[in-house]
Amino acid sequence: MIIRIIVVATLGCLAHAISPNLLRLGPQGVNLWKLNQLHGSGSHKSRYDELSAQDASGQQPLGHVRDNKPEFTAYWFEQPLDHFGNSTNDTFMQRYWINTRHYQPGTAVVFLLDGGETNGEARLRGSIDRIPFLDTGIMEILARATGGLGVVLEHRYYGESIATKNLTTDSLRFLNNAQSAADSANFMANVQFPDIKENLTAPGTPWIYYGGSYAGARAAHMRVLYPELVYGAIASSAVTHAAIINWEYMDIIRRYADPTCSTHLQKSIGTIDSILDRRVLSTPLKALFGVHGLKHDVDFVSLIESPLGSWQAKVWDPKVGSTNFDEFCAALNKPLGHKNPGVTLLEHGHPDRMLSLPGGLKVDLAIVNYGTWIKEHVVSKCPEGFSHEECFGTFDDAHYKDTSLSEIWRLWLFQVCTEWGYFTTAPPDPTFPRIISKRIDLEYESKMCRQAYDPGEHFTVSPLPNVTVVNELGDFDIAMDRLAFIDGEVDPWRPDTPHSDYANEREDTMLRPFKIIPNGVHHYDEYGLKNLEDEPPEIRNIHEEMIAFVREWLKDWKTDKQDQ
Repeated sequence: MIIRIIVVATLGCLAHAISPNLLRLGPQGVNLWKLNQLHGSGSHKSRYDELSAQDASGQQPLGHVRDNKPEFTAYWFEQPLDHFGNSTNDTFMQRYWINTRHYQPGTAVVFLLDGGETNGEARLRGSIDRIPFLDTGIMEILARATGGLGVVLEHRYYGESIATKNLTTDSLRFLNNAQSAADSANFMANVQFPDIKENLTAPGTPWIYYGGSYAGARAAHMRVLYPELVYGAIASSAVTHAAIINWEYMDIIRRYADPTCSTHLQKSIGTIDSILDRRVLSTPLKALFGVHGLKHDVDFVSLIESPLGSWQAKVWDPKVGSTNFDEFCAALNKPLGHKNPGVTLLEHGHPDRMLSLPGGLKVDLAIVNYGTWIKEHVVSKCPEGFSHEECFGTFDDAHYKDTSLSEIWRLWLFQVCTEWGYFTTAPPDPTFPRIISKRIDLEYESKMCRQAYDPGEHFTVSPLPNVTVVNELGDFDIAMDRLAFIDGEVDPWRPDTPHSDYANEREDTMLRPFKIIPNGVHHYDEYGLKNLEDEPPEIRNIHEEMIAFVREWLKDWKTDKQDQ
């Protein structure tokens, strides 16, 4: 049976694709996604509620009619739902796009960009997240430099590469690293690109696999798992180390944020934890942040963690990046109307910075500003008539039981719960500096795995993810010829990459590039401008270095072919 999707949604609905970074907030992240849905569409319906799934044979899905640029028309490749067993004969249609601007028949190289854990259109020209990787980003840059072909391949279950009719535990059991890798391998070995007569399948053509973040880890894994098909791979911000507890994510932000902002965050969180410990002033404290009706303290401290996710959204190109983190930091230290502006230069906790508030609460002005930010940017999303508990509580299991295709938060969270982990907790050492509450622990961050995924007939989610299936592929030490690693110096995910402080040092060579982008955050090399000369020096440099080592790899390909 072929699972097909007939699309009747509008392009505007695509804005509701979920951000994996939002789910870094654990249970609270799902609440925030649901509230974003309410504000984005006027109801809980997303574009996936407007999909009707039906069986069909010999009929192409209609999704391509929504592509408004013929140059990047969506195409489809049929994939087995299960590559490794006989549990089902179902197949699904996997979506992909190609950039043929620079294709030179007879000498072509194919660059495949792994769509990762989001709608594949986000990787094209900015139709969702304004990330034009195929149009001006890394696919365009490398294809232009080599006369190659750029391809974006959407990940199974994401976007319109929908493999099932619902998102139950059983239906999601084929959403794993091995099946996804097999999809890519099958695609490379068998795809016939439309309007291209030349056979460009691997291994007869050199394919270079690119990915960023989770997809970066997949790029590295593909080079290891399918070396006969993947001639080379570029792994950007590649989280090759899966970890159950990922407290280092927030510590990178603490270490590299503006020092004044970092200090205010650390001391504010310390004060908030102390107030919650004493309990007497916990209600006035929550009221300061606009959520006096929120029952559980851990939900409260998780909610106020939400602005920190903006760090990862930083991008060197202001057209695609977010300035929210810097705006949040600036807001923390704003003098209040009746205060002398000079108080911003005083140390946190100085008597002249302290404010007396209703309920007997007395706190530094940074905490007052923190509360104002949360009220204006987060709590304001709670609709009129909804209680704080309904909007921001996470202990009602019934809130997470909907398994319809509209609940796309269930996808990446399922991968987190089964294989990848990355539960963002406070540091395990209570004396270690921190910018999130000590109450955010593994029990809280992982409870969604138990709340959302009831045991199925064919699959049960384990109490904790089996990160071994990821780490056994190489972990921090994963390495092969023609496998490049590129990371950002201040990327909160760097502790999970081969550039981690936990990893062994290694050399940067043409055959095994190992590069760090100064002041770079998350897969900074993936973004690009039409004219490389217009890019910031550190980005232009990394792109020039990438072009250089890819060209060197392709020289080896030609030499090997001549010797055969």
